[in-house]
Amino acid sequence: MNSADELQSDMAGWPPENMVFPVARINLSVISGDHPFHVSEIEAARANWQKEIAANPALYDGRMIFQHRLSVSEQAVEGEGYLTPFSTFLWWRKQAARSGGFHVFAFPVAVSSDGAIIAIRMAQHTANPGQVYCAAGSMDENDIVDGRCDIDGNMRREVLEETGLDLNDAVAEPGYYATQTNRSVTLFRVYRFPWTADDILARIEAHMLVDEEKEIDGVIAIRSADPTAHKYSSAMPPILKWFFERNK
Repeated sequence: MNSADELQSDMAGWPPENMVFPVARINLSVISGDHPFHVSEIEAARANWQKEIAANPALYDGRMIFQHRLSVSEQAVEGEGYLTPFSTFLWWRKQAARSGGFHVFAFPVAVSSDGAIIAIRMAQHTANPGQVYCAAGSMDENDIVDGRCDIDGNMRREVLEETGLDLNDAVAEPGYYATQTNRSVTLFRVYRFPWTADDILARIEAHMLVDEEKEIDGVIAIRSADPTAHKYSSAMPPILKWFFERNK
């Protein structure tokens, strides 16, 4: 791993925004203590949280891994982060400049046997109401193994919780890719399932009926890169463009 001095607090030398690039190595350490942004913004974050839960009482202030310093290139995505209250991250996310931290998101791109990307639509009581993206969630303490983020473990856990699908039933394409925008980095990998899109949609819809969390309220088979087809999260359009151009 890079020494701490080589990790970045800025984005100098990063690949351009909204461009998909391969990543040879991922090494994200989780260190003890409090994220500096949390320490400096704790009162503002708490005040904002009261507004957030007044508007949406279903929000939960759990702890997630929020990166402090991060180096991003085709050679490696390496960083150090802290377990940080979700309320602090939500406050950071609302800032136009988003200084003081980075968000790294692990993104499993589930693909059906007939070539569709399977995405979910987030329910109205979640932090991303109505957004459409591949089933995923921020890394938390469940995703720390030997002091580092377990990217594959996070992806499998989140997909299983939200959709009932097990990534172990899919064939993972070799290699990881990434895209970044506004200090948020999406690490993704393609997983190919042995079932058609219709079969997968039916499986997920059956899971939605028994899922107590009810985090999602819809499931979608995506067959084009049209960025206006749904209310996509910011990470989706570059991934869709990359995927469907590659699979013409």
